[in-house]
Amino acid sequence: MITLNVNGTAHTLDVDPSMPLLYALRNHLQLNAAKYGCGLGQCGACTVIVGKEPVFSCLLPVSAVGDRPVRTVEGLGSAERPGALQKAFIDKQAAQCGYCIAGMIMRAQALLDRNASPSEEEIRAQLEPNLCRCGTHMRIIAAVKEVAGATPGAQS
Repeated sequence: MITLNVNGTAHTLDVDPSMPLLYALRNHLQLNAAKYGCGLGQCGACTVIVGKEPVFSCLLPVSAVGDRPVRTVEGLGSAERPGALQKAFIDKQAAQCGYCIAGMIMRAQALLDRNASPSEEEIRAQLEPNLCRCGTHMRIIAAVKEVAGATPGAQS
């Protein structure tokens, strides 16, 4: 049995301890925003925040999470009430196909959690491990910059 604290709720799962966190989130908790992209930690579609760090959930075994909290994009807001970063991604039309967006948002959220006013260079460096094959990188950066320029406390 593995207990995960996901988006502020404890979940006890009867899963193999070596199961990737991504599969626990998608298959057992029905949190489907994080996507399976490559399974090798090379695309970032599966990015979630564990503790305070963005991680490739396709590579992290559930047993390695320990007592660190897990945040997924579902924990930032909903379709009806999107969080600040989600709303900025919508406003800037940062998603084209949308496959990478949850991972991009979570990597950006991890940056904003530790630095509410990052420079464009810091934003680019933080997002670098995540790929957007549709090429909306400029809109993604604009969305993060919009939230970074907002008043303190505006981030989800």
